Amino acid sequence: MKIQKSNLLVRGALCALGIFAYIGSARSEPSVRFDGQTINLIVGFAAGGGTDAAARVLAPLLARHLPGQPTIVVRNLPGAFGIAAVNHLLHQSKPDGLTLSMGANSQVDPVNYRKASLQYDPKQFHYIGGIGRGGYALVINSAAEKRLHDRTATPVIMGTIGGWPRAAMQVTVWGIEYLGWNARWVTGYPGTNQLMLALERGEVDMTSTGNMFQLGKLVESGKFRILNQSGSLQNGKFIGRADLGSAPVFSDLMAGKIGDPLGQMAFKYWIAINATDKFLALPPGTPGSIVAAWREAFRATVRDPEFADLGQRISDEFAPVAYEDIELLITTLADTSPEVVDYLTSLLAKQGLKASN
Repeated sequence: MKIQKSNLLVRGALCALGIFAYIGSARSEPSVRFDGQTINLIVGFAAGGGTDAAARVLAPLLARHLPGQPTIVVRNLPGAFGIAAVNHLLHQSKPDGLTLSMGANSQVDPVNYRKASLQYDPKQFHYIGGIGRGGYALVINSAAEKRLHDRTATPVIMGTIGGWPRAAMQVTVWGIEYLGWNARWVTGYPGTNQLMLALERGEVDMTSTGNMFQLGKLVESGKFRILNQSGSLQNGKFIGRADLGSAPVFSDLMAGKIGDPLGQMAFKYWIAINATDKFLALPPGTPGSIVAAWREAFRATVRDPEFADLGQRISDEFAPVAYEDIELLITTLADTSPEVVDYLTSLLAKQGLKASN
């Protein structure tokens, strides 16, 4: 399979078409203007990371499309998986539309925000829209793929960063448990680049990534192929990335495979945390007219031709996500019980992986 680079302008337009449902009600709201105002866009992570980069791409475009064309200043407030920025939005920001946050999935993961000193309800915020890369892919050495489905063979080695797999890499947890994959984990790689080198050298047989430039190089060598992909949520349904060809969406492969209701909820939790990437949020209590103005500015931003051009500097896939889909994902996470989280943790432990506290 030869991976084709997606047309970002087309993808942005298609995604934007799916988020017009709010326009009618937005037009009926009182007019809102931000003339001469300075708006703070809070990022809960250090400068130079993916969340910071997404914020800096969006800031000037959002300012262009907000009524009155205000100035938007990006402020980094890192700490505690981004929770410090959430606390700032909750306790130090007025709900006047002049402060909002560019968030990431760690800030809405119940494992993090339910800690005694950090508790809050992510459903209280008003979501404007989000940014995603279209999902992740599980790539495998073609010569090893036959072993993945043969329990008598040497297990396929799944490589991962650090001692605890990132959400995208946990796809293999479900494959081993419910699809009968013959695989084992190797942990401890310090970063994605080192893990990709290990894959090319044959130290590991498969791993997950969303980086198109890395995937393209591997697949075009003829030695690797995309086994499956996570897809991205669009209008309530998971859709595969165009540049990953016919690789199946993993949630489709898992349909009907989990009989245990708790396991089903754990899979929904994992899907949601994996699909949640970057999102824009206003504080609780923000008036509806201000929320509507921001959502309309986001819609206009993702239709702006400059959006795709700037986004491509960050990733080959830089796709807008409707606020309705962001709300659906975050509601799923907020409604996840501790027992559901424990279920996934127990699966990882069963396969020799233990979280370090």
